Amino acid sequence: MREPEPQRSPSSIEVLLDPDAEAAVRAEWDALAARGLSSLAGHTSASNRPHITMVARVDLAPRDPDALAGITSFPITLGAPLLFGSGDRRVLARSIVPTSELLALRSLVLAAVGPGEDAPHTAPGEWMPHVALARRLRVADLAEALDLIGGDIRAHARSVRHWDPATAQVTTLAVLNGDSVQA
Repeated sequence: MREPEPQRSPSSIEVLLDPDAEAAVRAEWDALAARGLSSLAGHTSASNRPHITMVARVDLAPRDPDALAGITSFPITLGAPLLFGSGDRRVLARSIVPTSELLALRSLVLAAVGPGEDAPHTAPGEWMPHVALARRLRVADLAEALDLIGGDIRAHARSVRHWDPATAQVTTLAVLNGDSVQA
C-alpha cells in the first residue's frame, strides 16, 4: 500500500505595506489579542507581517525575477472588515479597495510566475485582496472583534516578497519607490 504524500503548504507572493500602515494593522492584532480573541499577533515569526497575498500555490517561484523591476509605490486603502470561510470559526480580514495600480501589479505578478494551480483564494476570478487580522475567529466573537477595528487605513505598497513556508525563507522580489505602478 502506498503512503499518501504529505500536504505541502503553498508559498506566496505578497505586497508589504509602509511602516505606519503596518503599525496600524499590528495595533488591531494586539487589540484582538488583548481581549482574548483570535489574532495574528500570536504568531511572532519575523515572517508574520501584514500583507496582501497576490498569488499562492505549491512550488511557486517567479520564472522571471526581473518582471517586477521598476515598479513604483502606490496608495492602498485598507477598508471594511470581511469574513472568509464557513462554520463557527472564520478568517477576519480588512478588505482592500481595488485600484488600477493594484490590479496592474497583480497582472505583472501572475505573468512573472506563469500558469499554475493557484490556491482558491488567489485564483484568477476568485482573488479578493485583503489583509488578515485573525485566522480562527469564533463567529460568536464577531461583534466584539468588530468593535476593535478602526476606520480605513491609508497605506502605500512598499515591497513585494516571496514567502516559502517549506524553507521558512522570505525573498524580497521588489522594493517599490516613487509614485505609481507601471503595467
